[in-house]
Amino acid sequence: MAEFVIKLADERGKVQEQTHSAASADELRHRFIQSGYHVFSVRPKGGIGGIGGGKKKTKLEPFLIFNQQFLTLVRAGLPIHGSLEMLAKNQKNPHFAEQLVNVTDRVKSGESLSVAFEAQGGFPTMYTTTLLAGERSGNLQEVLERFVSFQQITLTFRKKLVASLVYPSVLVCIVLVMFVFMITFVVPQFATLYDQMGGSLPWITTALLHFGVNAQHQGPYVLLGLAAVIYALTRYAKTARGRDLVDGIRIGMPVFGKIWIKYQVALFGRTLSTLLTGGLPLVPSLETAARSISSARIAQAVFSSVTLVREGKSLATSLESTKVFPGVATEMISVGEQTGALPQMLNSVSEFFEQDVDTSLAVAMSLIEPLILLVMGVVVVVILIALYLPIFSLGQVQQLQR
Repeated sequence: MAEFVIKLADERGKVQEQTHSAASADELRHRFIQSGYHVFSVRPKGGIGGIGGGKKKTKLEPFLIFNQQFLTLVRAGLPIHGSLEMLAKNQKNPHFAEQLVNVTDRVKSGESLSVAFEAQGGFPTMYTTTLLAGERSGNLQEVLERFVSFQQITLTFRKKLVASLVYPSVLVCIVLVMFVFMITFVVPQFATLYDQMGGSLPWITTALLHFGVNAQHQGPYVLLGLAAVIYALTRYAKTARGRDLVDGIRIGMPVFGKIWIKYQVALFGRTLSTLLTGGLPLVPSLETAARSISSARIAQAVFSSVTLVREGKSLATSLESTKVFPGVATEMISVGEQTGALPQMLNSVSEFFEQDVDTSLAVAMSLIEPLILLVMGVVVVVILIALYLPIFSLGQVQQLQR
């Protein structure tokens, strides 16, 4: 008997993972299907799911293109396994193509589409849950249309955010390159000149020359040390404690902390609205939406609200008790619950906060850009004063001697 980890959903739609002993994965899967559960995946305990032994996440843009093509073929009346087979042959990404081939084989053998995608690993939880809702309601095409629409909006909004950060990032890089060049190349040249001239130098010049000479000689070791620290921090940030720490720093940042929270709330609203419109119950929709959130602390807040919703409290009250969601969001959700139009109101919440994020980010960038230029100018002026002050002093001394 071996131990397996099984991911399943009960009749109320609650998704959970359990560990059981069985002779084989198929035997365990059959046992729970006979008991009325919907089985997503079964894997050996301690093993890693997915093809090739890893769970490589699919990038958003190629995944959107795949779903658009898949939806077009389904609308045309092609069978699901035939559509998947055709799209797998046209995939340029070999890993993604291999996954689609495996999904096709599983569908041909009788597995549902949601279970076949879940078994691959690396696909968004929202996607497999949405497929499950479409299979249960018998309206897979409509569910795919909603998911494609959700992906398009998400991708467009993400591109806007990235585009707004490009110019400040370029400015910061220019400042850093210029500073490194002046410290490691220009300053040591002046140090050699002043050594040949002799005499006393102002303290600011001495400090700068000392720093520049040390930077030139110790620079490679410093870079290696920084690379090691960055690597260690990156590894730590992937752990549960590290993700929580990084997210706490993001949320605590002035100006950008609030923008980050608003962005996550907008993503949560879009995800939850799409799942509810697809026919999924509120509790499993909340759990799936929480897994789709990038922010560890906001995701944990949503998970804590699930317990209150199960106890019979409203969604707005449950989210408000977390002290994370903005008051405007909980008030709008409360109105949606009272009017019976929660999915539509969640979309309105997302649109409101997406516009707010756009505006806030534009204002922040308009302030940061001149601030970066100001810092760059101050650094250049200080370095120039420190380097040329002895020359000016020497010139004054010579005039006095004449």
